[in-house]
Amino acid sequence: MPGLIECVPNFSEGRREEVVDEIVRAVASIDGVTVLDHTSDVTHNRSVITFAGSAQPVVRAATAAVGRALELIDMEQHTGAHPRIGAVDVIPFVPLGTTRIEECVDLARRFGEQIAARFDLPVYLYGEAALRPERRRLAAVRRGQYEAIRDEIATEAHRAPDFGPARVHPRGGAVAVGARKPLIAFNINLRTDDLGLAIKIANAIRESSGGMPAVQAMGILLENPGMPRMAQVSTNLVDWERTGIAAVVNEVRRLAREAGTDIDHCELIGLAPTGALLEVTANALRLADFSADQALELRLARDR
Repeated sequence: MPGLIECVPNFSEGRREEVVDEIVRAVASIDGVTVLDHTSDVTHNRSVITFAGSAQPVVRAATAAVGRALELIDMEQHTGAHPRIGAVDVIPFVPLGTTRIEECVDLARRFGEQIAARFDLPVYLYGEAALRPERRRLAAVRRGQYEAIRDEIATEAHRAPDFGPARVHPRGGAVAVGARKPLIAFNINLRTDDLGLAIKIANAIRESSGGMPAVQAMGILLENPGMPRMAQVSTNLVDWERTGIAAVVNEVRRLAREAGTDIDHCELIGLAPTGALLEVTANALRLADFSADQALELRLARDR
């Protein structure tokens, strides 16, 4: 897969299907880009679109998505459980195949500068593309969310964007643009509506609190129409080779059972690397010396 780049923008809209469809259409209209997946969540009020292609088509598609989102989403009207700073909350570029992370860093910085100028939009660089070490972690950029950035961007030096004006976009807020390795967004829903327990478990497993390496987590309460209230441990696995899905699920299950409940079900948001999913299989079946070549289609694809 030479020269392939994945882009996974997150949008602050998960309740109006027609708005999400408009943004997906804007991406899909760009030649040379393949839309791989899109998913929405009502409680988070957030949607994730995954697409891939070579650098220039990906940039054109991401630019089209930003433009459409700024037209259709008003941050002054937005509420949701997931942290966010703008209509397009975050735009990560991810290397695929033989593409190097350095190529995505350069692309993210150039793209950030371009959309800041085109849309008069404040842009914060994060992850591998960060220009300031304190902005490597996305959570640091998002601290206080949209409302804090809106109120502080013009007066607080630590809120100054890397590109664009020192004020939020009147509808779209701000955006974080970055480069990173493949990330797995994975939600674990508990058989309880005890938000305090979900927060406690999230705190226990996330790396920043002394928990599992390369794990980010938060606890939220799902209150979707027509569904029972349910506490959720929402996680990002930023390096699955350090901590994989099975390890996180096993630890959350252990902590939930200690509290007298259990896992109800899990949700994979978007896509995950094949290796991460094969690791789950090997763990669940206690397979010794399991290889990806034992997956029939993968073995056939290797020789094509």
